[in-house]
Amino acid sequence: MQAEAVALRVRRTLALVAIAAATLLLLALGSQRAVAKAAGKHAAVAKGPKGLKFYKPPRKMPKRHGALIWARRATGLVPLADAKYTKLVLYTSRTPQNKSVAVSGSVAVPRGKPPKGGWPVITWAHGTTGVADVCAPSRDFQGTPNPTGEAYINPELDAWLAAGYAVLRTDYQGLGTPGKHPYLVGKAEGRGVLDIVQAARELDPRIGKRYLISGHSQGGHAALFAAGEASSYLPKLHLRGTVAFAPASHLLEQSKLLSALTSPSGITALAVIILDGASTQSSQINVNALLSDQALALYPLLQTQCLGRLGASDEYGGIAPSQLERSGADLSALDPVLAAMNPVVRSRAPIQIEQGEADTTVFKIYTDQLKDELLAAGNHLTYRTYPGVNHVGVVSTGEADALAFFEQMLPPRS
Repeated sequence: MQAEAVALRVRRTLALVAIAAATLLLLALGSQRAVAKAAGKHAAVAKGPKGLKFYKPPRKMPKRHGALIWARRATGLVPLADAKYTKLVLYTSRTPQNKSVAVSGSVAVPRGKPPKGGWPVITWAHGTTGVADVCAPSRDFQGTPNPTGEAYINPELDAWLAAGYAVLRTDYQGLGTPGKHPYLVGKAEGRGVLDIVQAARELDPRIGKRYLISGHSQGGHAALFAAGEASSYLPKLHLRGTVAFAPASHLLEQSKLLSALTSPSGITALAVIILDGASTQSSQINVNALLSDQALALYPLLQTQCLGRLGASDEYGGIAPSQLERSGADLSALDPVLAAMNPVVRSRAPIQIEQGEADTTVFKIYTDQLKDELLAAGNHLTYRTYPGVNHVGVVSTGEADALAFFEQMLPPRS
């Protein structure tokens, strides 16, 4: 009997050892599968084609917005100096008419290890470059002289990377990719700013769910529209705050002043680009019927040249704004579209606006009005102004205040 009891205990022990071994094996296999799954998610990113073919999307795109189509290493003028890497991305977004569209941009991540929860994000909206495909900031990958002028922001973007934020830069819908660029159409711009956050998370799982929005000029306008739609459009991600540098606003009111500007000016180029953007939203806005013969003769140049060249004295910069409009033109279809471009939104996250007092592109008087409108809409808003600072200078001058806001709303290393 004693021998049988010993044998029984041995069999039980062996059985327990076998169960334990099997459990450990299953756990190991599960862990390996989890690692493989995570690695597979990263490895499954399609490599985008070389050159300008990168910007032509495949016939079949993912149906959901914010899906990564493909990516590849950025070269030329696009990579940021303080980034571990900068990659070009092509991703899906939704037009204001809720049609699927491909949008290009770039993703840069900081050096070092990400904090718990992944790298916090700043999604950047660039200023006006033009409406031609060549004006997309990510197209500077060829290493040719920068036609967009967007390199002025690189010191600030590098500072944000050094602070510990992943920096994402959309080109906006139709800028670099097929279709017309709906310039200053808030919902189109804002969705490009938002969707690149989700796409970047598919590119690199170390990028987190918490993000900030920022932009300058056209980008300040886009940043505000993105902030207004963020909670409903990206409900699974978490917006913590928005900084808008000199955001465009009150375009309808400003359009009524063009007839009083009788000297040739680069403002004419901006006005034509605004009209071009508005025409993407209504078939009743007929550019041929609204522009004067002199302005209409230069109109095809919008699809080949960027703002700096368009504003030159031998192009639109040689035409007075008062000579832009055709005599007797009917603006009834244009006015409501311009009115809808005003970025009076309601955001759940705090907003900070920074404005140069010497700005002659986005005038302080209109940003003052926008500040009052945003407060009346119920936003938590901080408004900072800088004496003697012009339109471009507000970004570098206001950088310290912007970074302090970012670090308060979303600490980068927490």
